[in-house]
Amino acid sequence: MELLTYLHDSELVARFQRRCGLFLVESAHLKPERPRGQLVRDRLDHQDSNSNYKYKENGCASRDCGRPRYEVRNWPLHFLFLLSASLGHEIFYITCLPNIHWSVDPFLCRRLLNMWALVMYVGQVMKDLLKLPRPFSPPVVKLETRVDAEYGLPSTHAMAATAISFTLLLSATSRIQFQFEVGLIIAVTLATLVSLSRLYTGMHSVLDVICGLLISAVLLGGTYPYWETIDHFQLNSPISPIAVLVLFYFLCYIYPELDHYSTTRADTTTILGTCAGASAGYWVNQQLGQTFEPEGMLPIPLPTMTASALALGTGRFLVGAAILLATRQIAKTVSLHMLYSWYKVPKSDNNARRRKEIEVPSKFTTYTSVGLVNSILANRIFLLLGLL
Repeated sequence: MELLTYLHDSELVARFQRRCGLFLVESAHLKPERPRGQLVRDRLDHQDSNSNYKYKENGCASRDCGRPRYEVRNWPLHFLFLLSASLGHEIFYITCLPNIHWSVDPFLCRRLLNMWALVMYVGQVMKDLLKLPRPFSPPVVKLETRVDAEYGLPSTHAMAATAISFTLLLSATSRIQFQFEVGLIIAVTLATLVSLSRLYTGMHSVLDVICGLLISAVLLGGTYPYWETIDHFQLNSPISPIAVLVLFYFLCYIYPELDHYSTTRADTTTILGTCAGASAGYWVNQQLGQTFEPEGMLPIPLPTMTASALALGTGRFLVGAAILLATRQIAKTVSLHMLYSWYKVPKSDNNARRRKEIEVPSKFTTYTSVGLVNSILANRIFLLLGLL
């Protein structure tokens, strides 16, 4: 318990920030941090208490307090960690993974989506079951605010970065020719930078990050022997698309409920919806006999980076992003309109979107549509436009 308390201590995060050149500028309204060791014991005594929600991490109600100020003394490290933190956001994966499908190999994209869905669902559910709060400010500097109402352990950024990096490394060895040692160094570097960035931004304790890395390692090791089996079922079983859609929607709907609104359920539904739609789309491509995977003897050489290849890749990114954004907007508008009408909710009631019976089906439908369009239509449109 003493070790867990030490690793979860906010002061440990604050010390790391100061070593990296990030300092909190104290102001009069900021209250001191809880005594060391109080945090974990409070979790054991009051399991439904969420200090992140009731009190922002600066120790007071969010409406009554200004934001803590901070001083940056190492700008290169500051921007490095901010960039690294962005590599763990959902928006990065939703942007990056389609590009792997469009420009590299749909096989790799499918593998990454499967692992992304698994680690994010496990991590998000664990957060809302364990209910351990994020570090307090002061003494920690908080550089992000969107997820303040979420609990802390485990760090899903650390989980996703580790799972995505090493799934890509292990899957690409049979598909693309590259030096494994170089790939290993890149994977370790990315996972490390994203994990350390969660400490630097003040969003996670050391315990959160360590647990995220360990859980991700267990999930990778436990599922790796079955990746080929999952691939075969996903692409060839006649029940694959229905099974995945029903299972993923069910998992979203039974997501643990809290005594306050948190973005975890919405984010999880977004991820599972995207993966369910893409999975169904890959099955359709397999049945149509047009998977857009590399032809010839595998593994293939790394594509040569020429001006023409760069121009085509940029064109695919711009056109693909426009297609997915349009799909998202149309599906979101239609699904919300239908759900508001079904539940007789006034269109002006924006808070109704947070209700489970509206949020889950709306998010799931929207991002399932995005996944379907990405996996089925995008590459075919690229062919028509001469971009593939």
